[in-house]
Amino acid sequence: MCAPSGSLTCSCSYPESPPRRCPSLPTQIWTWAWVCPCLKSMPNSLTDGQVPTPTLDTVGLVDRSLGNAGNSGSAPISEEGDTDPWALPQLKDTGQSWKGKAAGDIFKDNMVLSNPVAGLVIGVLVTVLVQSSSTSSSIVVSMVASKLLTVRASVPIVMGVNVGTSITSTLVSMAQSGDRDEFRRAFGGSAVHGIFNWLTVLILLPLEGAMAPLERLSALALGATSLQPGGHAPDILKVLTQPLTHLIVQLDPDVITGSATGNATNSSLIKRWCRTRGQTTVGNSSHCRAAAFSPCAERNSSAADERLPCHHLFVGAALTDLAVGFILLAASLLVLCTCLVLIVKLLNSVLRGRVAQAVRTVVNADFPFPFSWLGGYMAILVGAGLTFVLQSSSVFTAAIVPLMGLGVISLERAYPLLLGSNIGTTTTALLAALASPADMLLSAVQVALIHFFFNLAGILLWYMVPILRLPIPLAKSFGDLTARYRWVAVAYLLLSFLLLPLAAFGLSLAGGTVLAAVGGPLVVLVLLVILVTILQQRRPAWLPRCLRSWAWLPLWLHSLEPWDRLVSHCCPCKACSPPEATAKEAHCYENPEILASQQL
Repeated sequence: MCAPSGSLTCSCSYPESPPRRCPSLPTQIWTWAWVCPCLKSMPNSLTDGQVPTPTLDTVGLVDRSLGNAGNSGSAPISEEGDTDPWALPQLKDTGQSWKGKAAGDIFKDNMVLSNPVAGLVIGVLVTVLVQSSSTSSSIVVSMVASKLLTVRASVPIVMGVNVGTSITSTLVSMAQSGDRDEFRRAFGGSAVHGIFNWLTVLILLPLEGAMAPLERLSALALGATSLQPGGHAPDILKVLTQPLTHLIVQLDPDVITGSATGNATNSSLIKRWCRTRGQTTVGNSSHCRAAAFSPCAERNSSAADERLPCHHLFVGAALTDLAVGFILLAASLLVLCTCLVLIVKLLNSVLRGRVAQAVRTVVNADFPFPFSWLGGYMAILVGAGLTFVLQSSSVFTAAIVPLMGLGVISLERAYPLLLGSNIGTTTTALLAALASPADMLLSAVQVALIHFFFNLAGILLWYMVPILRLPIPLAKSFGDLTARYRWVAVAYLLLSFLLLPLAAFGLSLAGGTVLAAVGGPLVVLVLLVILVTILQQRRPAWLPRCLRSWAWLPLWLHSLEPWDRLVSHCCPCKACSPPEATAKEAHCYENPEILASQQL
């Protein structure tokens, strides 16, 4: 080790070697090579080739010398000998660039995530971005296993994941906007999924913030089991998709892990070297163990590995990680929309005539009278099983919604199927949790159980009692509204999954007080308007005479007609035009009697 000896000299010593004197140090320029040049003569075998660590006294001596040298070069000395106070000081390098900032620091000890609304919005936006609730829930479980998130902070994020997954079914329904009847049924089917998730969040999010029932229930269920850490979670779809995705892009898992755990580097996320091909070395290390400083040790440790490059599209591209990310995002969204349209066209061409009639009879069939209530619960089990096999609720809902638009599956039967898909998607997070380290296994599994109990509580609230199946009539009303004003579907898509979550997240950044002061009155106003509207339709005598109708308000506040004229003027397309009165007459050729009465 090198330690200062005197003012400008140091003594160098290392194991099994006599101390040596280092030359005097220069007075103005100080570098570590000159602080202790005898380091170059130290054996390579010392502690397996590691460089000795300087003591704090020596490092402080060098730092002070460097600081004096820098100040003398950056701040000019005045005639009196004092430095100019207006001179620009020398900036210090912190050693950490903006690019290398650890992603884990954004979530770890962050006061924003202590706000449940902010966590809910983050879950919604992440799921909207990745288009998969299974992926989002697995990410949350992995962050809890990496100690980046606490279990309590992850509960609102899991709720937001459930809400965000319904955007896929909404996008699928947009592909059937050409026919109003099909669009009514398809959009109603997608809306029933989103309405169910939003209603469940509105009930359980305040309840979780007050009493934490999901966290306590999952802890009780976890305490009754004895879990052992397992291997990697199986991914069925990855076997099919990985060969194709590896041809497009490959990411370096070490860089991702370092960014998440705080050991961030400036290395690129794009993986450029995939394999190494080692070369054989000469010599036998067993003969060199007796002599630690023999040249044989150095010869054995000089094995060279030849790195082999990866084979994907971006391996040699001179693009930043941000540019590659935007390119992949745009391409994935384009492929997603194309596949959704092709799914609708394929099902529309296949499920016609007798095939459609047979499928509709089988899917919508019920058990005999004493057990007719079992049909819905069997549909829940079928939806959960198919989602588990596909490992993606988005794929399952993307196949159900077009069938609803074609009239093959009724809304009453699709509702339990979609609820079952919510249950099936929790298995992916559970498998990811079982692959967690032993010290964080219980916390990761608890988050996966919270996701399961959240969906189970939603089924108990909005399906067990038939009168409480509110998502079905609300979805039908919403479907009728969008069939008349089809631009409402686009407004719903933007408001529910983009604008309102971003606004809530922006208010949460300002603090919980600002969020409560701005969002609280708005929520109360919306609930009051909904209550008065329901009473106007059901019990108008209970209301004052002035509140029995909204006619006293301006037309644009209680009717969509002015907005429809504005949208139709700005978007003069067929999809935005008002419904024609003779739309049904175009299908008269399907009636044999009318067809026989017409002259060719």
